[in-house]
Order: sequence, then structure tokens, then C-alpha cells
Amino acid sequence: MIWDAITHNHDGPQIRFHWTLAMLSKRAHHDLSAEERRQLDRTRDVMQGYAEDKDWKPGLQVVFDLLALPGKADSETAAVLKRLGDLAPPQRDLIVHHLDLVLTSRTKATLWAEICELAKAGQFRGDRSLRVRYYFEPDPIGARTQPPAESTAFRYRPRLAAWTGLFVVAAGFLGISAVIAEPLTAIVELLIALGTGFLAARFGQRWWHNKHRLQAKEQELDQASNQEPVPDPAAPSPAPAGGGAPAADGFTSRVRKSFEHYFGKYVPHGFDHPEWLAHSAGIRAVLAAEVAFLYRESRISVDRVNWLIRYLARDAKDRHHNGALFAHRQRYRTPVTTKLACGLALAVLGVTSLAITVTAATGSAGAFHGLLTFAVFFGAIGSGRRAASVWLDIRSEEQRLVEETQEYHRRMYAREEEFQRWKERLEAIRPSDAEMEAWLSHDKVLFTADVLRHHQLTWYDIIAHTILTTPARPYRRARRRGGPWRYSRYTLRLFLATRNGIREISTEVDFARATRPGEQRTNYRFNAFSSVQVTEDDRIGYEMALLLSNGPARTIRIKDADSHQLEPYENARDLSQNNLDAAGFAHTFRLLEGIAADGKAWIERNNADSPPPADSTD
Repeated sequence: MIWDAITHNHDGPQIRFHWTLAMLSKRAHHDLSAEERRQLDRTRDVMQGYAEDKDWKPGLQVVFDLLALPGKADSETAAVLKRLGDLAPPQRDLIVHHLDLVLTSRTKATLWAEICELAKAGQFRGDRSLRVRYYFEPDPIGARTQPPAESTAFRYRPRLAAWTGLFVVAAGFLGISAVIAEPLTAIVELLIALGTGFLAARFGQRWWHNKHRLQAKEQELDQASNQEPVPDPAAPSPAPAGGGAPAADGFTSRVRKSFEHYFGKYVPHGFDHPEWLAHSAGIRAVLAAEVAFLYRESRISVDRVNWLIRYLARDAKDRHHNGALFAHRQRYRTPVTTKLACGLALAVLGVTSLAITVTAATGSAGAFHGLLTFAVFFGAIGSGRRAASVWLDIRSEEQRLVEETQEYHRRMYAREEEFQRWKERLEAIRPSDAEMEAWLSHDKVLFTADVLRHHQLTWYDIIAHTILTTPARPYRRARRRGGPWRYSRYTLRLFLATRNGIREISTEVDFARATRPGEQRTNYRFNAFSSVQVTEDDRIGYEMALLLSNGPARTIRIKDADSHQLEPYENARDLSQNNLDAAGFAHTFRLLEGIAADGKAWIERNNADSPPPADSTD
């Protein structure tokens, strides 16, 4: 990209300085192709024509002076190191960092103590231990919530009209017959019937709605609980998925495990872990089913909705403290007074209706009319009961839609607020890719220093070295757009080529804490390597095999496959090359391949430094 800018006339000492560092970073001079060396030579020639400045041109000149050091006398090395020390800190630190594999052993020996001090000072700078884990938090997907189901009231309206029509006809016949028979008595009875009917409808509708909503809520909890796997109290709560190979148990199962993890993390006071999981099983299962339904998409991982699951677990804990975890049981509990009022109104309505029927029957002229009146009465009871039942269903359904719409907006507002809060927190605390690279570089420097100290080696003893940085399972990984993968756990393999052979020292690094629990050491003679092979597999990734003449082949996983992690704008080959470069693969492969091909003769071609003076120290 920098070279493309140069070819479009964006040139100058600062641009050439960064281009040169980019060309040489994580590479030795012999790793460059013939064309890249020609580009460096042209840059060295072009540099002479730049206007003098106090920072970038002197820095660029020092880079080329360092490239020319192998085989030079100690006095020339000292002069170049003095010019390096006179540079401003930005240029000087960049050169020391990026030209690690270019610097000669004498140069590294002179600068090593200062390099280690800078690494110690920067290893935990910027709240590394706190912030690193946020780098691996994926970008959260937006807030969603289950919208209310559409109202089904329209389905009942034809039946309501039919039953209401029959009831009106029957009740009208009885009322008119009663008024004709005994007007004053009938009017009083009709007024009582209308009043008690209104009261029965008012109290009965509330009772009906509460009863059916409570039953629906409890049935939902019971069904979800029966589908939810029963957690084993003796087993540790599984952490949410986030590293290595994707889980194979399905999105819904991972959502349930994440809910179990966070509900186990946010336990109310007075509960222990198993009790709370058992107590909240129904609520947890309902929420898990909702989240699994809302976010079931082919490219959505559970990591992207963990912010919501975590919020729902905290909210359940808070609602328990407030006595609102099972709020529907209080909300839809019908008071005894309402039930008594409804029962009393229905009783009075029944007695009054019977009285109206008797009044209508006793005033009739014949037995037939009396029988017809009672037949109409029973018809009125049947049609009225059916009409009332359908009307109650319609009213309950309409009220359900209103309540769930209000609840939907309340939940959506709360979840959107939590989404914005989490997104802002991530943006504020998540380290940049440059910070992650700097911390990893400091880890590698200090690891190398510990190895040299343990083996009592100085840089004068080292002909060549390389560090291969690979992921260590289990891990979490993430990357920023255009950047390489970063891992929560690394394996660092340091290869030191000395006159006596190859030393391989490996260690695993917990990246957040920068801890190294132990090391593994292996020594090889130069003739022990028979060949180095690399295997690429779209499903597995890159593997490097060290074939030994006196033992089994050693396989090193360089990088995992990432084709399924590509964004639409990315090229699989470019991303793979980017990650291989970040791992230091190219230099490691060329170094080991050269040793495997030439054996001990490789030393004579690559040991450009003269032996150290008798009194030299590290």
C-alpha cells in the first residue's frame, strides 16, 4: 500500500522510511526477493536527492547503514550505533523494533540491555491485563425482542354476532312478554337484570382475562422447563464459546449454555449456584428460546449476543431482589373481592332472569305459551353463555395485545440502552491492533532474554534466530479489519542457531496476563534436519513438518483455517499471507530450510560477524 502511494507521486523521506521498515519487518535481509532488494537499492539512491530534515532522512540513512554492517569493522559498527542513538525516539524505537532480524549479533549485543528495559516498561502499559479480553469480544449485534403475536380477535367476531343475535331475540321475547303481562314488575326486574349483567361482565371479564393469561404464562414456563436440559450441579458451568474450532452442538444449545453460564455468574443473595439455576429454570428457558429464535442466522455466533444474555441474567437477578421475577403471578392474580362480586352479580342475574321468565309465563293465555316461554328462557341461557364466552375471548385477546405491545416497547427500550452502553464500553476500552502487536513484541523480547540468560548465551553466540508465533489451544481469537488474527493464548517457539547446533525453546503465553507457565527445550545437530515441509489445507490451515534424520517428524500448526471467517470484501489468499507474516513463518521456514539443505556449511555463509573481543560482555 505504501509502495502504491509512492508510485502515485506521494514520495518523501518519511514515506520511504516507513516503506523500508515495512519491507524489513519480521524478515532478515536474505529473506528478500531479488526485486525487493533492487527496490531497496533504488530507495537508497533516491534518498540522496531528498531535502535535508532533522528526523526522517537521518533515520532512513541509519536503516541503510545498519543493512551494510555485516562484515564491517567494530569501529564502523560503533559509529552507526552512535548515529542510531542520536535519532529522535520515534524513529529510533521504530528501527530497533522492526529491524530485529536485520541487526547483526554485535549490534544486538550492544542494544540488548536497552531493548529489554523498554520491553519491561511496555509489557503491561495501558492496562493490558484489564483490556486484552475486550479485544476478543466480537462486535455486538443490535438489540432485538420478540414482538407480540398478532391478535386473533377477528376470528371470533362472526360467532359473536351469531350467538348475540340469538340471545337478543330470546331475551327480547322474554322481556316483551313480561312487560305485557306485568309492566311494573317486569320493568323493575329488567333494570335489575341489566345492572347485574353489567357488573357480572365487568368483574367477570377481569377474572377471565387474568385466569387465562396466568395459565398461558405458567404453561409457557412449564413447557420451556421440560425442554431445557437439567444442569448438573457438580459440573462446572461452561463458559460461552469463543475460541478454537466452533462448537458442533448447534446455535440453540450454545445459547442455552451461555444462559446457564451467566445465570450461574449472577446469583441473587440467599441462593447458591444449583438452587438459583433450579429456581430460574423456567425463566431462563423462555429467554433462551426467545434469543435463539431472534438471532438464528447462518453467520451469527453466540458471542455476538452474549451482551444480551449477560444483561438478561443481571435483570433476572435484579427482578428477584425486587420481587418481580415472577411478576405475572401477582399481575394476573384475581382478588377475592372481584370473584365474590362477579359471583354475586351472576347469582342475582340468574334469579332475576328466572323471575322475568316466570312473569312472562304467568301472564300468558295458555299452556303452550308458557312452555314456549320456558323453552325461550333456556335458549337465552345457552346463547347468552356462548355469546359471553366469545365476547370474553375477544376482550381478553385485545387486552393481551395491548399489554404485550407495551411490554415489547419497554423491553426494546431497555435492550437498546444496554446495547449502546456495551458498544460504547467496547469502543472505549478495547485495545487497538497496534497495542496488541506491541504487547506481543514485548513478550517475545522478554522470553528471548530469559532463554539467553538460562542458557548463558550472548548475542555473539547466536548466528541466526527466529521466533515462530502460533495459536495455543484452547484460545479465543479476533482481528480488526485488514489485520491478522490475534489470540488469547500463544505458543512462542524460539530457534537459536549457534555453532553447536539448533536450540528450540517453546513456551505458552496467556496473553492477557503475560504469564508463561513453563518451557520445553530441544537441541538439534545441524545434520539432524533432513527437510522441512509445509502443508496447506482449507479445512485445517497451515502446518509445518520438521523431518528429522534420527526420529519422527515434528508437526507444528502455524495457523488454523479461516476461510469461513472471511468478510465479503476480503481475499482468502491475502488474509492467509497476512497471518503467516504476522506469525514470522517466512523467516522461520527459510532459516530451517537452509539448515536442512546445507547442514553445518550453512554457518560459514551466514555468520558474517567477526568473533567478539576477548573482554566483550553482553
